[in-house]
Amino acid sequence: MRLSLLFGLPLAVLATPTQASTCTPTWVAGWASSQFLPTGDAALPAGTLANRTLRQIVRPSVSGDRLRVRISNLAGTRPLVLAGASIARARGAASAAIDPGTLIALRFDGKPDVIVPAGADYLSDPVPLPTGALDSIAVSIHYAGDPEQTSHPGSRATSWHLPGDHLADDAMAGADHFDHWFNLAALEVERCAPAKLIVALGDSITDGKCSTTNGNDRWTDRLAERLQADPKRRAIAILNQGIGGNRLLDDGLGPNALARLDRDVLAQPGVTHLILLEGINDLGTLTRDAPVSVAAHQAHVARIIGAYRQIITRAHARGVKVIGATITPFVGNAYYHADARNEADRQAVNDWIRTPGHFDAVIDFDRVTRDPAHPDRLLPAYDDGDALHPSPKGYRAMGEAIPLSLFD
Repeated sequence: MRLSLLFGLPLAVLATPTQASTCTPTWVAGWASSQFLPTGDAALPAGTLANRTLRQIVRPSVSGDRLRVRISNLAGTRPLVLAGASIARARGAASAAIDPGTLIALRFDGKPDVIVPAGADYLSDPVPLPTGALDSIAVSIHYAGDPEQTSHPGSRATSWHLPGDHLADDAMAGADHFDHWFNLAALEVERCAPAKLIVALGDSITDGKCSTTNGNDRWTDRLAERLQADPKRRAIAILNQGIGGNRLLDDGLGPNALARLDRDVLAQPGVTHLILLEGINDLGTLTRDAPVSVAAHQAHVARIIGAYRQIITRAHARGVKVIGATITPFVGNAYYHADARNEADRQAVNDWIRTPGHFDAVIDFDRVTRDPAHPDRLLPAYDDGDALHPSPKGYRAMGEAIPLSLFD
């Protein structure tokens, strides 16, 4: 009788006293993408995902024993209906193929389908899928009907889709594809050990524009690799919450940084550090269409610094350390056509970032990426060609320049 009762208990209840005393499972976000309403070329033609299975490949930045998925209907005006979802180890970052021996059907409150309310996120039930840091994980979702679009357009990762239910399809042969993530906001990891979490909040330079599709060579990827290569720091995860075109003060591609701070940073489980690299689009858009007065330049710089102060104050209230990253050069960019006045604005903002007592620490990306002979411009070896975005080599230099001791 006693044994039959034990067999009915969850495995966690059957842990030995030693296990129970040494293991305190905790959840930490291992991967995330900032979701929002796609517009223009970033939006899919109507019906693209109707009644289809979409397989998306992500790479958690820290290891763990169990996983759960966060589905987002942030931009939806009506409920998002999923007929089902699954998770498995992917064969690689650039393929739809999965290891069928690792395939697990996801459940939501014990059921295979889920209805996510408009504007809301929904967590799956945890699944036992031990995962190493930097593994490729495939999350497949089967849409019931034609979903409204909530997306992260700048994935720099390929997603595959086919009509019908392909949740258990180990190859998805002949699937259509695009380089966006849809409705997939996070992959959370449960660990039997404490963890720290860094969130990188930024624009396209954090999102990785001009990095290699499926190459995982953004500056945040290089930082994740360095953390995992250090035995003392393998319990530190990092999330990339960059959005191309993002700004501190105004909406652009996605909501402004102040508007998304709570959701994309402070609500992430396990967050301890924030790296803030925002402001280049605020500086550039000021005079993109026409010159403005000196007073307007000064007021704009003051507003940017005010936004930094707001972010620091709100993060500190949650016990999160805030690391400021200096804004990289962009003179020569044809879209923003920055002149000496814009460069003076950038220098004023960077001077404030570098001043002790404002941020908890500083990463000087300006120093890393600028051309010593022309410090208002990117180093040619790090310029992908538009005088604004670093090349993969430039992103690597940025990731290499971050002192790991900042996160101790």
